Amino acid sequence: MPSSNPAFSRGFPGAPNGPGAQNGGAGYGQPTAQQPWGAPAQQQSPYAANPYAATGAQYMTMDDVVQKTGLSFLVTVLAAAAVWALPGNSGAVFAIPAVLIAFVLGLVISFKQIANPAATLGYAVLMGGALGAISELYATQFGGNIVMQALIGTFGVFFGMLVVYKTGAIRVTPKLTRWIVGAMFGVLALVIVNLVAGFFTPGGLGLRDGGPLAIGFSLLVIGVAAFSLLLDFDMADEAIRRGVAPKVAWYIAFGLLVTVIWLYLEILRLLSYFRE
Repeated sequence: MPSSNPAFSRGFPGAPNGPGAQNGGAGYGQPTAQQPWGAPAQQQSPYAANPYAATGAQYMTMDDVVQKTGLSFLVTVLAAAAVWALPGNSGAVFAIPAVLIAFVLGLVISFKQIANPAATLGYAVLMGGALGAISELYATQFGGNIVMQALIGTFGVFFGMLVVYKTGAIRVTPKLTRWIVGAMFGVLALVIVNLVAGFFTPGGLGLRDGGPLAIGFSLLVIGVAAFSLLLDFDMADEAIRRGVAPKVAWYIAFGLLVTVIWLYLEILRLLSYFRE
């Protein structure tokens, strides 16, 4: 199942010797009736030698995903705390450079499908530092408890969607995937249009000025991010069924980290609107 998360948009290489192969399943990225967005046929041949394919009996498990994801989150929080602990607001100088470097690193990880601890934890350190600086600025302007509220809200949504996914209350289907991916592109388009309009009209379209429209838009973005988690959970399950190598858990951890950070920043922004 294709994921809306940029890190998962290309899927994982197939593992012909994995559990999925016993049922005649195609590898990740290979087009099937259930995967209309699979990679073109001419891209299938390199998968046979791809390092992500598991060898022998070493397959990725859910424990691998949980451990790598938990460690990535922990590193992010520690990096954020370290930057916040700097005297005054001096940590703010690291925010923009860290975000820019993390953005480039994230693109490289996504498009090259890099699955190793150095890349994922490096991204966690960079974004953690940026989040520490951003959170400190929000805390200074709106009160320190806004950050704790945003954290509680973020992990509340995360575990809530995990329960929804595990209980099957919402099934991840191709139709749902199309809706979520379409919503993501729609949100991105609105953000860009609002940014461009801001050069000509104060506040642009009003999507980020703290008014009722901005609150509604922020709630929409949070909803899209929350449903993106369902697709990411499903991608992790599918990777396990396909029998990929254990190190792919680092790639999955990176993707989940991207979504959770996006969710946290949007919740933080929404809370700031109510403080204003």
